[in-house]
Amino acid sequence: MTSVVVAYHSGYGHTKRLVDGAVAGASSVAGVTARTVDVSTIDDAGWETLNQAGGIIFATPTYMGGISAPFKAFADASAKVWITQGWKDKVAGGMTVSNSPSGEKQVTLQYLATLASQHSMVWASIGMMPGKYNEAHPELNRLGSAMGVMSEAENAPPEETPPAGDIETARLYGVRVAELAKKIHG
Repeated sequence: MTSVVVAYHSGYGHTKRLVDGAVAGASSVAGVTARTVDVSTIDDAGWETLNQAGGIIFATPTYMGGISAPFKAFADASAKVWITQGWKDKVAGGMTVSNSPSGEKQVTLQYLATLASQHSMVWASIGMMPGKYNEAHPELNRLGSAMGVMSEAENAPPEETPPAGDIETARLYGVRVAELAKKIHG
């Protein structure tokens, strides 16, 4: 069975809502299991979970124009995996959320793609048109990202935001990463 893991940090709960959507999507693919690893509390078991996965989705809020400090600590600690190329050819993806429409989310996704490239992983684009070009579902990929999931959380609690379309975009991205991981590793 192929495994997809979402390695995430969520400062206030908004990123975790995207994570839950992606896990639901990945879990819906036959022959795929999905779970999460909170990188702010990662232990040896968490590292092993990532090492055994066929796909890893990286998820972090965008803070001050980049990834969060706890996610950066995880990325730096992943050098112990990098040195052996332990994640080589795993499918990788990325998701981020910030409080504004831009918020430099593209910079965060570029960092996550660079991290994946350092590990010789295979990056999964979002695989859907921007919302403004999807008349049937304009709420999907409403911020128009090609690289990964971008979400905007208003200045409200995570029970209210991100909006349902962003969560559904994350769910569909979870499906995409799971299907790709299954093709490569299944």
